[in-house]
Amino acid sequence: MSADLWNSAAQVLDTNWSTDHMVPSRGLYPHQWSWDAAFIAVGLAYVNPTRAWRDLRSLFEAQWPDGRVPHIVFDPRTAEDDYFPGPGFWDVPAYGDRPARGSTGLVQPPLHALAAWEVYRRAAAHGVACAREAGDQLAWLYPRLVAQQEYLTGRRDAGGDGLVSIVHPWESGLDNSPSWDAALAAVPADLTLLERFRRRDIENADAAHRPTDADYARYVGLVVDYRDGGYSDVELAHRHAFVVECPSFNTILAAAELALAHIAAVVGADPAQHRQRAKRITRAISEHLFDPETRTFRSRDVRTRTLSPAPCVNGLVPLLLPDLPTGQVEAIMAEAGSPRFGLPAQTGLPVPSYDRTAPDFDPLRYWRGPVWININWLLRRGMLVHGYLDEAEDLRLAMIRLVHTSGHFEYYHPRTGAGIGAPTFSWTAALALDLLADRSVPAYARAA
Repeated sequence: MSADLWNSAAQVLDTNWSTDHMVPSRGLYPHQWSWDAAFIAVGLAYVNPTRAWRDLRSLFEAQWPDGRVPHIVFDPRTAEDDYFPGPGFWDVPAYGDRPARGSTGLVQPPLHALAAWEVYRRAAAHGVACAREAGDQLAWLYPRLVAQQEYLTGRRDAGGDGLVSIVHPWESGLDNSPSWDAALAAVPADLTLLERFRRRDIENADAAHRPTDADYARYVGLVVDYRDGGYSDVELAHRHAFVVECPSFNTILAAAELALAHIAAVVGADPAQHRQRAKRITRAISEHLFDPETRTFRSRDVRTRTLSPAPCVNGLVPLLLPDLPTGQVEAIMAEAGSPRFGLPAQTGLPVPSYDRTAPDFDPLRYWRGPVWININWLLRRGMLVHGYLDEAEDLRLAMIRLVHTSGHFEYYHPRTGAGIGAPTFSWTAALALDLLADRSVPAYARAA
């Protein structure tokens, strides 16, 4: 099984390479996506480290002057009509040496420092020459990774509590998660927008698997509002209709600081500043996004200061943080093992994206039920950080079995394990390689 899975995963990554970057999957996703690039680099480093570095550099070459890393970098060889919303819709002005309409104005979870550290770690194991070249790559990336963190922790702290706010569900990476339903209820669903702007995702995928028209109308409206405001982050909570603090996004922000502490030591910068920031972000997550009544982490609407009522998989991701209070770590593991989610010991499958017992649980529709490999990969690493070694190994094996049996799909049915969404999906393939190759406790997540 291992050799077959390794070879098929490597083939997916070879198929999806596009000159200087990786596409998530040909057809539905013809450009470069931000947090996809991070997950992909982790696994790509095993079979083609040169491409892993190139993919990360290609993404950061599109970084904005304010430090934001766009959630999509557009391939100019792809026609406007091949993807919506495309470059013309976003209408991003030229910046730096980038042409106009080259990217979006949104961001995604800043997993890139963690990915860069993992790529470096693989390279350093192959001798002095490889380590030296990888050190040069880290030196190029480090100030750009720091600028990304400073943008997020500065301009995007809309609530003032030391947490990053997202201004669109797409920024979370968990696009149509029920975690956003309460906040989105205040956003008008103007269906006439879908008459002006035609959805293309449902031309390449089953509409029953994708966000609804009502949700998509809200998504388009939020982009129009942010775009027409010049992609400004000033006074977000007062002028933008969706401003939410996501537990998984902020957890990844803190994990990035821990990775930057390791990178700083390689490039000659101060690691202490990054460890201190990680502790501050962890403390803010613990204090503001944990619901003591349900003993779960939830997203928070900055405009109303209320926690989402929906128990979603993003509330399990704070397990990644080594300084999370023990009681909250235990609460996450209890939630993961409960009937709402279920660990492989109970279900034989990785963890779903939403509460299995909820009346609106949907086993087919994107982030409203299906199993995603990337989130389970993060959960497994959190289990390793806190010493849940048996549970981590069970989850690793469940993910490997699922991908080997069903193929390298975007996501999977949470009861049958059938592949859903885009086939030959890059981060699924890349993370399968990592799951096969690396069982170590992640160094970037250990407290110093």
